[in-house]
Amino acid sequence: MAHTGWRDAPDLPDFSLLKRLARDQLIYLLEQLPGKKDLFIEADLMSPLDRIANVTTLKQHEVDKLYKVEHKPIISTSDQLCFLIRPRVQTVKWVCGIVNKDKAEGRFRRYKIIFTPQKFYVCETVLEEQGVYGDVTTDEWAFYLLPLDDDIISMELPEFFRDNFLEGDQRWVTTAGSALHLLHSLYGPFSKVYGIGRCAKVAYASWRELLEEGEQKPQKPHIGNVFLIDRDVDFVTPLCSQVVYEGLVDDIFRIKCGSVEFGPDVTSSDKSIKVMLNSQDKVFSEIRNEHFSNVFGFLSQKARNLQTAYDKRRGMDIKQMKTFVSEELKGLKQEHRLLSLHIGASESMMKKKTKQDFQELLKTEHSLLEGFEVRECIAFIEEHINRQVSMIESLRLLCLLSITENGLLPKDYRSLKAQYLQSYGIEHLLTFANLRQLGILVEQQPGETLTVMESKVGKLVNDKTAGKLTETFSSLAKKSNFRALSKRLTLVPKSDEEYDLRVPKDMAYIFSGAYVPLSCKLIEQVLERDGWTGLEEVTRMISGHEFAVTAGSNGGEARIKTDAQQIILVMFLGGCTYSEIAALRFLGKERGLKFIVVTTAITNSARMLEALLDH
Repeated sequence: MAHTGWRDAPDLPDFSLLKRLARDQLIYLLEQLPGKKDLFIEADLMSPLDRIANVTTLKQHEVDKLYKVEHKPIISTSDQLCFLIRPRVQTVKWVCGIVNKDKAEGRFRRYKIIFTPQKFYVCETVLEEQGVYGDVTTDEWAFYLLPLDDDIISMELPEFFRDNFLEGDQRWVTTAGSALHLLHSLYGPFSKVYGIGRCAKVAYASWRELLEEGEQKPQKPHIGNVFLIDRDVDFVTPLCSQVVYEGLVDDIFRIKCGSVEFGPDVTSSDKSIKVMLNSQDKVFSEIRNEHFSNVFGFLSQKARNLQTAYDKRRGMDIKQMKTFVSEELKGLKQEHRLLSLHIGASESMMKKKTKQDFQELLKTEHSLLEGFEVRECIAFIEEHINRQVSMIESLRLLCLLSITENGLLPKDYRSLKAQYLQSYGIEHLLTFANLRQLGILVEQQPGETLTVMESKVGKLVNDKTAGKLTETFSSLAKKSNFRALSKRLTLVPKSDEEYDLRVPKDMAYIFSGAYVPLSCKLIEQVLERDGWTGLEEVTRMISGHEFAVTAGSNGGEARIKTDAQQIILVMFLGGCTYSEIAALRFLGKERGLKFIVVTTAITNSARMLEALLDH
């Protein structure tokens, strides 16, 4: 299973410091409200909080009872209430309701709101409007980054995607800038910063502002180059079915905050088990990036090795047995437990995928990516919709068809949309409007074939006097780029030879050799060229907003190959999939680099489309 011939890369920085800083700051904020208090925690903060400060830690700092924010009347009898919440208007109004109810009943309590990762002006406005501004104290818990593993850091902000790309609300972009600033102050200075996308540009500008405001202490860098990339630069990758082990586990069981809950069908018992999925799990760390077709072979070999290790006990004398029990047995038992769970998970996934006719689904996806047999693909999607196999899956296939075909022919668009609404409900009309707005599911303009559209876009982007594309042309470019991009960057490898998934030769292995993720291909190309030179045609097709800046104080220093230069931080604004992380790990091992992935949240096709549902 191990890949040979890779150069060594330096060790990754220790990101546990981020956890310690977040925990210390939270404790400090809780102590600002001395005495016993009840703590109300927003539901989507519970899992991240558990990774930072568990219940015991909170109890040590005079937190009496813990409650989940449920937007209904509270039952707490405490005289001090602390609310740990996201800066959301709805939640702030709920807190105001509690304060006003107490005031009406003549009850005196102390209230503290801790906003995380930051407080927005709109929240203070709500407190003023509701007449409770003077009754509550507010604070910010700058919990920007949660390390999920040695090379994955999440901002745990799934709402970033919809708020920014659909609603046009850029508040969270400054949060991304603050997160970058925190990483720079602890692990910088960075040598170069590359980026693509409107969001990436704003996040970079926000970080530079913070940098200019504060003092820069000279320190040894741990991270060399940084790459910022918007999710809307590449919508195709998250819409593809994941087939690497970690991605498949996420698609089927939903990995939440770095852990997954395996049900009775996996555990072979009557209860569920929560498992942390990271590099500490010796079994998982060896299969996480592997194509699913290789996983069973690896697990059975692992089981044989484990049995051999157990069999060593036979013929041991007392002294050897004592050493075996004290040094090896505990580790073997732990490995055995994890092996059983991953075998159970693999079997469960196999059953579910066989039931869904997964191979036929993958064949359709690969045909769409290659642009072959499109009519057959449409027939498959129609059948999928009419059989009501899955609302999200049907929508995913429609979006993949639209992006790869640069928009649907008007008659196909109307027909497929009508069938979808009949199958899943007329209320999804709003969802179609959202998808059209993002350029994910669109109708080709009447009388415009793909080639006409492409030549129009080519004309537009080559018109130097135009300067930059207007919004209208930008959306036109968005829906007419995949084929041309695929050709220009060789995203779809030639299928004339068999692709050996056991010995991957490029990043396409994460999609069974059918497609190299555009996001990762861009990163590879920019690092290779040390900038965007030679990729002008590509960036124009993606609507531009690319940049490359030497961030270090001394340009000469950036040219010296240091250990830090081999560590690349990639920040995905709008979410990143486990498949992309696997592709970057592969690229890193091939090039003697290590990639650190920072993302606003881990995403997949279901999460991305669910964020755009409106009904």
